[in-house]
Amino acid sequence: MAASIIKHCWNVTLVAAAALAILAAGITLGRAEEDANDKAKAAAFDVRMFTRPPGKKAYACFVRRYDPDHLARHPRQKVSAMKLLVTAEIPQDEEIKEKVINYSFRLGLKYRHRSGDFDSSGSCNHSVPEDRGHEIHLGCGVDCDGGGIEVAMSKDDKSAIVQVERVRIWQNSKPDEEPSDALVGGADDKAFRLDRADARECAALVTDRKELAELRRKR
Repeated sequence: MAASIIKHCWNVTLVAAAALAILAAGITLGRAEEDANDKAKAAAFDVRMFTRPPGKKAYACFVRRYDPDHLARHPRQKVSAMKLLVTAEIPQDEEIKEKVINYSFRLGLKYRHRSGDFDSSGSCNHSVPEDRGHEIHLGCGVDCDGGGIEVAMSKDDKSAIVQVERVRIWQNSKPDEEPSDALVGGADDKAFRLDRADARECAALVTDRKELAELRRKR
């Protein structure tokens, strides 16, 4: 009797172990498939953003200068002009085949009722925000709790949609000073539709001479 019970318990243990192994394999496979899907979505987004796979380095420039008619219809909009430069780059110590790509952004803007040029910059990653319809975006942030932006593409890929809650900015004439200002998404400053432009339109956002020369060769 005791031997029969032991044999039964052993069989139950084997079945349970096998079930756990199958479950673990299923979870691993599910995660692998999910990772593959995420990578495919990210790659497709990159083609939309840069109009081609990024390769070693790629730029995407988007610009908007708001005309008097638009500003009259949006009296609480603080921004009168905005430029966005998105860069994708494989670090020099990485091989292209590894597909380790760093993404960054530079944002330039002019205020409606303030003089001077202002900008911001930071790093980006692909994300899928629930409140943006689960479509893939770039989530970009500024170091030291400087806020950030989200960047999506329009359906025709001719424009970038920039979502702002709060992003730290610097005044161009005082780049070494501690920033004390931020663009906060108000009633008319939460979303900006910027039109695709020649990469050289965003040259003013680049300070490194070598990179500036490279950007000016892009079209």
